[in-house]
Amino acid sequence: MVDCKTLNLAANNIRILTAAMVEKAKSGHPGGAMGGADFINVLYSKFLTYDPTDPTWINRDRFFLDPGHMSPMLYSVLLLSGKLTMDDIKSFRQWKSRTPGHPEVNFELGIENTSGPLGQGHAMAVGAAIAERFLCAKFGEWMSHKIYSFISDGSVQEEISQGVGRIAGHLGLHNLIMFYDANNIQLSTKVDEVDSEDIEMKYKAWNWNVITVNGNNAEELCKALEAANQEKERPTLIIGKTTMGLGCLAEDGSSMESKVSTHGQPLSKAGVSIPKTIANLGGNPDDPFVIFPEVEKLYAERAKELTEIVAKKKKEQAEWAAKNPELAKKLEQFFSGEAPKIDYAAIEQKADQATRVGSATVLSVLAEQVENMIVASADLSNSDKTDGFLKKTQPMEKGDFTGAFLNAGVSELTMACIMNGIALHGGLFAACGTFFAFSDYMKPAYRMSALMRVPVKYVWSHDAFRVGEDGPTHQPIEQEAQVRLLEHVKNHNGKNSMLVLRPADVNETTVAWKMAMENIDTPTGLILSRQNVKNLPVAENTTAYEQALGAEKGAYVVKDCQGKPDVILIASGSEVSTLFEGAKILEEKKNLNVRIVSAPSEGLFRSQCKCYQESVITPNVPVYGMTAGMSLTIRDLVGEKGYIHGLDHFGYSAPYTVLDQEFGFTGETVYNEVCEYLNL
Repeated sequence: MVDCKTLNLAANNIRILTAAMVEKAKSGHPGGAMGGADFINVLYSKFLTYDPTDPTWINRDRFFLDPGHMSPMLYSVLLLSGKLTMDDIKSFRQWKSRTPGHPEVNFELGIENTSGPLGQGHAMAVGAAIAERFLCAKFGEWMSHKIYSFISDGSVQEEISQGVGRIAGHLGLHNLIMFYDANNIQLSTKVDEVDSEDIEMKYKAWNWNVITVNGNNAEELCKALEAANQEKERPTLIIGKTTMGLGCLAEDGSSMESKVSTHGQPLSKAGVSIPKTIANLGGNPDDPFVIFPEVEKLYAERAKELTEIVAKKKKEQAEWAAKNPELAKKLEQFFSGEAPKIDYAAIEQKADQATRVGSATVLSVLAEQVENMIVASADLSNSDKTDGFLKKTQPMEKGDFTGAFLNAGVSELTMACIMNGIALHGGLFAACGTFFAFSDYMKPAYRMSALMRVPVKYVWSHDAFRVGEDGPTHQPIEQEAQVRLLEHVKNHNGKNSMLVLRPADVNETTVAWKMAMENIDTPTGLILSRQNVKNLPVAENTTAYEQALGAEKGAYVVKDCQGKPDVILIASGSEVSTLFEGAKILEEKKNLNVRIVSAPSEGLFRSQCKCYQESVITPNVPVYGMTAGMSLTIRDLVGEKGYIHGLDHFGYSAPYTVLDQEFGFTGETVYNEVCEYLNL
């Protein structure tokens, strides 16, 4: 039997704490959190399974909050669960507090994802649900667990929700339970002023199990969650009709519920009486930062229940491990967070291929040797060449998650966010591919990867204008400069927030993938060519692979000269081969000492010691740079006094060989411009 009295009291406790912490911080979003308090209270006090003493326990249920602005609700329930302290609550939104304005991933505190940009949170939940199904397919249903998510009206409106709904329904992710907080209030309008969708029918059309309840009724919520946990074929959407700012009163005692004004500011600024509201909710206006004794007892009892539940599940795991020692060892390795051990030197690359083809060669090896890796493509696998992985596995399907490839369909942003969720779940490597021009669709996701420090691998093929006949819509010009900005932004651990690599040939591509797989701290972007690229000449007494290992320092000398160079030529990707063509002419016609530098990652290069940097780009030596993107892409490498041949315009539709000539990406151009630069 549901003790609605205690559950209602606990929900009101969360509402009081929400109102108080926003008021104290003088900023925040109280109204929605107050309306959603009943669901999150029922979830944490009755349904969510986790180990209070082991927050990273692999078999825990996961809760993904989508509308991060409703953080007061989450922080309040984490306080009741013993994860946060009252001091944490009182320091809401303050410098270096554990309760920032929007939640930031922290497994130790029970926060599974960073949230804020609406829509991304429930996409991550889908990723976690996919990860759970994939792991259960490998190790057994003993490790099954639930993925819960909380969405809002705004989350549903974000276009990403279509991709999330479609993919989750298509795959039949019955382990995914999502609560939709339908309060009809947005930040500046009511929902019905901008939206007349039938949400229930929409999700049913996507093959979801849909349950509609009074979202402020504890008994109805319990019944809905019980039913959702019994569902075996479909993801479940619980539509909870809730009241924004539930319990809010004006000074004259009139209701301030369902007001747009209570969404995004302290309640007092919306005309709400804080004392009357807190008293109305059963609290003490003079001391709102309190946990009611009955609520403390409710959560203490749940902690005791969880101890028993977790002990039983861990015993089941131990029994399974004893019977399956090899699988148990593999599971431990999966969740170790360590990079896989691959003999990259043994990978055989065909000469003079497109770097996307070189990537496919590596992916085919990874598919065979990295059992805990999932790769996805946005309907481009045979073009971005992630099919190198697909050919050695099979696509995931409803009821069959033995394959390791996700056909995401045309949904770049959704796909990338799902990969973030897979990575956040733990135990798995995640990679996804599309054309580099369409990385624009993914920007919010890879920025979130950088913020959360999750090592998703982004495979971006068809770089630069050499996409050719497809024309300017498909020819990335400014994209490289955009993504490389994250090499200049430090994450909260003080590291470059993203590793971006544009390999010069197939051998550098092998090394680039080595670097990507060994980078377990940040996301990696691989920028790959559509067209064939000549292999770089290999120096004496080394191999192509050994030489390409220089890429691990971000930039390295691929061709040097006797004595001090007269000029240093620097580029990344396809342009490095062009520099070799130009260097040959400069040496033959002008007898110049020429050094060529391949710089797949400026950010990584600038992380090296000063002495190494100066050994590559010697001070007071003229530097010439070439880039098929905007000149500013390599401006910092070339220096203010250097010369850059780049692009300051969009591409055109024509064969790439024609565009090379028209845009001046030839050895002759290098020769002529260096001569002009050096006044020869």
